[in-house]
Amino acid sequence: MAIMCCIQTLPNREMSVEEFKAWLRRFDRDHDGRISREELKAALQSLHAWNAWWKARKGMKEADTNGNGHIDNKAKDEMDKLVKYAQQHLHMKIYEDYSW
Repeated sequence: MAIMCCIQTLPNREMSVEEFKAWLRRFDRDHDGRISREELKAALQSLHAWNAWWKARKGMKEADTNGNGHIDNKAKDEMDKLVKYAQQHLHMKIYEDYSW
């Protein structure tokens, strides 16, 4: 039972942008539609990322364009920057889904 919980939390390292957003929403503890640094850290810890606190801090620094301490799921530019960060620094393969 505990193994299934861990498997569901670990995303496949290849996913669409929408799947990436859905995966991040699992860590939105207060359900406000925004990701805080602590929530991002929890997401990175689920990937067993080394220095998750540092990577979350760096990811927030790169993606939080308005400086409010959150990455807003509705702000396309912030989410795009977080996707780019995950691709470059976390080695996740995130692609645009162009299915018609």
